[in-house]
Order: sequence, then structure tokens, then C-alpha cells
Amino acid sequence: MGLKLDALDWRILKELQADCGLTNVLLSQRVGLSPPACLRRVRSLEEAGLIEGYTALLDEAALGFSLTAYAMVRLHNQAETDLRAFEDLVLGWPLVREAYMLSGESDYILKCVAPDMAGFQDFVLSTLTAAPNVASVKTYLTIRRAKREPGVPVGLEGGG
Repeated sequence: MGLKLDALDWRILKELQADCGLTNVLLSQRVGLSPPACLRRVRSLEEAGLIEGYTALLDEAALGFSLTAYAMVRLHNQAETDLRAFEDLVLGWPLVREAYMLSGESDYILKCVAPDMAGFQDFVLSTLTAAPNVASVKTYLTIRRAKREPGVPVGLEGGG
């Protein structure tokens, strides 16, 4: 990271992480800067890659995606080309919302949302387990969400 963050930068990140829809004027008031100075700092944080983008958190269930599940995937081969090939497939699967390569028994964990059990089961059976190089899949259905806090714990980093 080439940018040295000060307390104001951390406050800007905290405010934007909590509500990325803030206008620059409101953001500048919350962090105690003039609007032009605040905008310069936000642009600098964006250019440094610390702000990757802006998004809205949607209510999956209200939008018809009432099932959230995790799939633990083990591959036959873990050569870099095989890992990349699997990741390229994952990028094209809309039900997969997050994917992480793991150390340990499984190679990947996939967070999936689906309209219902039948939709998730169809994805697992016809797409995921049928994908090249997939050795095994274990699935875990969620009962309820206990916490949802995207981003980073601003305030624990030592600078804000």
C-alpha cells in the first residue's frame, strides 16, 4: 500500500463502508473536511485501490433467494492451471456469490444463494459436481444469519 493513511482517511473509510450512498457534502460534514478536500481524499483512496467500488447490500430473501448455503469443494488436481480453470468456471456461476481458495481438507469454499432447495440442488448436481476436476462437494445449509458486516473492522487497524 503506497498511501499512508491518517485518522481522517480512516474516518472516511468508516463512513463510506457504513453507507456508500453518502453525498460528498454529507461525508465531508461527518468527517470534518471541506467538500473539495474530502473529494480529493476519496479519489486518492480510490486511486490507491483501497476503495475497490461501491455496492448496495440487498435482502436476498425479500428478492426471492431464501436459501443460503456453503459448498466445500475438493479438486482432483491442484496445479495452478487447474485452480485457475476452476476459478474461471466459478466466475460464470450466478448462484455463487463468494468463493475462496482454502488450505486444509477442501480446496474451495463457495457461498451460494438460491431461490429454494430445488434450485440449489439442481446447481450442485448438474453444474458443480459435474464440473471438470471436481473430486467432491460437501454442502452446508444455513439456518439463519447471526451477523453480516462486510468490509474491515475500522478502528482495529491502529490508525482510526
